[in-house]
Amino acid sequence: MTTPVNDPSILRVNVSDATPNRKRGGDIRVTLSPVTVGCGSGFGGVLHLEAGEYITRHYHPYSEEFLHVVQGQLELTLDGKPLELGPEDSVLIPIGVDHRLVNVGKVRATAVFHLSPLAPRPELGHVDTEDVVDAGAPQPQVGDAP
Repeated sequence: MTTPVNDPSILRVNVSDATPNRKRGGDIRVTLSPVTVGCGSGFGGVLHLEAGEYITRHYHPYSEEFLHVVQGQLELTLDGKPLELGPEDSVLIPIGVDHRLVNVGKVRATAVFHLSPLAPRPELGHVDTEDVVDAGAPQPQVGDAP
């Protein structure tokens, strides 16, 4: 899963090696986290949304979320206010702000995300404010490195 890059202290994770998570919609893959590379300040990865797909409404009580759109057209709703995002747009979602992400375009959308700082425990880091897409899916493993 992780590969040293000319220096054993630098770790690389390819998105194809990350486990897809569809609990809240779309295809979310955590690539850099305490579990994958042993980092301690946050976690991040890549998300893909097909046309019409969405990530359910939620907030992070301990973390800011940084989101950068690589391709596609997304609508990010922040505390009920819509914000249109396209390729090369970046946005900061402050701690505690309720948000939902929808692919409003006709092609697959891709975005890169990072959350920091980490919650005190992984189960405290994410609060759903809407029914999740797949309640039976496991939580993404971002904390408590083995």
